[in-house]
Amino acid sequence: MDASATGPSALGDFLRTRRARLQPEDVGLVSYGSRRRVPGLRREELAQLAGVSVAYYTRLEQGQSHNASEGVLDALARALRLTPDERAHLRQLARPEPARRRPAVRPATARPGVRQLLAAVGAVPAVALGPRFEVLAWNRLGHALIAGHLDFDSPSRPLDRPNTQRLLFLDPHTRELYPRREEETRRAVAALRVAAGQLPDDRQLAGLIGELSMKSTEFSGLWSRHVVGNCTFGTKHFHHPLVGEVALDFEMMQTPDGSGQSVLMFTAAEGSPSEAALRLLAAEHAPDTRVPTPEHP
Repeated sequence: MDASATGPSALGDFLRTRRARLQPEDVGLVSYGSRRRVPGLRREELAQLAGVSVAYYTRLEQGQSHNASEGVLDALARALRLTPDERAHLRQLARPEPARRRPAVRPATARPGVRQLLAAVGAVPAVALGPRFEVLAWNRLGHALIAGHLDFDSPSRPLDRPNTQRLLFLDPHTRELYPRREEETRRAVAALRVAAGQLPDDRQLAGLIGELSMKSTEFSGLWSRHVVGNCTFGTKHFHHPLVGEVALDFEMMQTPDGSGQSVLMFTAAEGSPSEAALRLLAAEHAPDTRVPTPEHP
């Protein structure tokens, strides 16, 4: 994995960005004078809040200490006011699992049961995603909602299957789909950062992060801020080319087989204009409710 995603340098970057977002008065410290050479808390101030020596914290931030205890990590998390997702990410960076040889990665496929689920909920946009945000399958309405300009059968072809992260940052059609783009891109990068912590040795994920960093200044700027957070539910706003403005609630449900795959489903509030728009979009794609498979694209 790219050093910007995991490892000692990533731990230092993460701690520095979290220090920078806090001011002394935010954590009950007295700030003497208005001129400060660094944004946010100084190392000395954070060390004081966490109850560790300045020298030890400095070594930790510089990647020179690899055995931080649970107590120290908990103290830093409290001092930095980390969210639960950020706490988990801090532990993954500070105490990574030993690198081990991984078998060759075979292209992932959605299980038959997942495909049946997508087909069964034909009135609801549904998409099956792999652990690297690659689209493994979608029903007709899911395809029409997020990527109607792409070939419906593309998820069944591993070499050119869509990836929601790549679409968001590099595809001009998808750029027009999200009117609240800043919200959507921040949420996407936060989820990708979580995935990078969970799959530190994954070459395909590292390649995706490297590609986006090189091709999108928007992505690289967000990635450098080290935003972290699971994106499992909420509301997404669309400006759809066929049905106009739509606000849909989404749920991201992990499959229970340990594969890292998930099913993303969208619904609209009952009686809302978005529900009417979703019905209109469904009517455009009603004749065929199939879900493509690798054997029968």
